[in-house]
Amino acid sequence: MSARKRKPVLVIGLGRFGGAVALTLERMGHEVLGADTDPELVHEFAPQLTKVVEADCTNAASLKGLGVEDFEAAVVAIGTDIEASVLTVLALSDLGMTNIWAKATNDKHARILERTGATHVVFPEQRMGERVAHLLNGRLIDFIGFGDEFAIARLKAPEAIVGLPLMTSDCRKKFAVTVVGVKRGSEDFIHAVPDTLVFPDDELVVSGRIADIERFSAMN
Repeated sequence: MSARKRKPVLVIGLGRFGGAVALTLERMGHEVLGADTDPELVHEFAPQLTKVVEADCTNAASLKGLGVEDFEAAVVAIGTDIEASVLTVLALSDLGMTNIWAKATNDKHARILERTGATHVVFPEQRMGERVAHLLNGRLIDFIGFGDEFAIARLKAPEAIVGLPLMTSDCRKKFAVTVVGVKRGSEDFIHAVPDTLVFPDDELVVSGRIADIERFSAMN
């Protein structure tokens, strides 16, 4: 099924996070209805999204008027006004929305969102802070962390495994990380297989626990 045939997505709150989500969904081919109480943001995003409305989405009547039942999912991207965030999630849940993504500012906020109906809670500021901290150490080229202490990272091949095929270096057993892919110069990433030979300037995509990835990258 193509994205254009799916039900549209409702994005509530068009600040930096919500705006980025809405624009990315639109580029991916989704129909996006953006909603915000700020008329300036509504005016800014009007030419870029399928439809943008000025609305108070803490009000179930307002949401019903937007036709919530026609949406595949809703993203509640309200971060600074915790009360508005929680009331919006509650209103969406009361109206039968079963796929609600909500932005949280802290753990307490996240727990309240989950209890009021959010099916997915994200911490964009916290995740970005963790990512920047890991990249600042100079060993990792890119880093995506997950809530269970698991991560996927891109890093320069450690000297300990340079010149060896992956089956010989046995990264999973010796270092508790899995080499998923290898990038060599201007070539595209290749999927790593046991006989993939690691060259000095190769970049690796690895997965594993954050602590194990940090130790692996520190071997450079």
